[in-house]
Amino acid sequence: MARGWGGEGDPDAEREALMSRYRPPQAKSSPYITAEGHTTLKAEFDQLWRVRRPEVVKALSAAAAEGDRSENAEYIYRKKELREIDARLKYLTLRLDELKVVERPPSDRGRVFFGAWVELADAEDARYRYRIVGADETDTARGWISVDAPVARALLGKAVGEVVRVQRPGGDIELELLAIRYE
Repeated sequence: MARGWGGEGDPDAEREALMSRYRPPQAKSSPYITAEGHTTLKAEFDQLWRVRRPEVVKALSAAAAEGDRSENAEYIYRKKELREIDARLKYLTLRLDELKVVERPPSDRGRVFFGAWVELADAEDARYRYRIVGADETDTARGWISVDAPVARALLGKAVGEVVRVQRPGGDIELELLAIRYE
């Protein structure tokens, strides 16, 4: 058996396979978004397309006019910045096309659905307050969690007084649903 040339039993090949940069693709996030979230994404797209990108293109042109591009830090930086803006614009274009805006609360306001504010308590009576929103509008500082998050998935369709079990990396937790409201 040949060793060191990528054959079976080759420790270098095994180490390389373990250290690979490949990661399986993430599951596709839900296409739902609140009306406010949709407005925010559209505003971001417009700002990038109409304001930020033209500014960067102008600065890039000025840097390119300075001469030798291989050692021009401003030129290199602006090219990188333009790539990042274009990547974000591409993402927003595709995402805005596939999003479904949820504009009205559900008819059954006694159960947890998309857009709900929920109040929960754990076994030690610690209180949590979350709003279930789309993946593109999560904001932990505001208590907005993705509809795809384990807590949100466990709560969907539940009513006040029900207890849900949520699987977490640190261990399962039981949460009691204390209140539901929609704005």
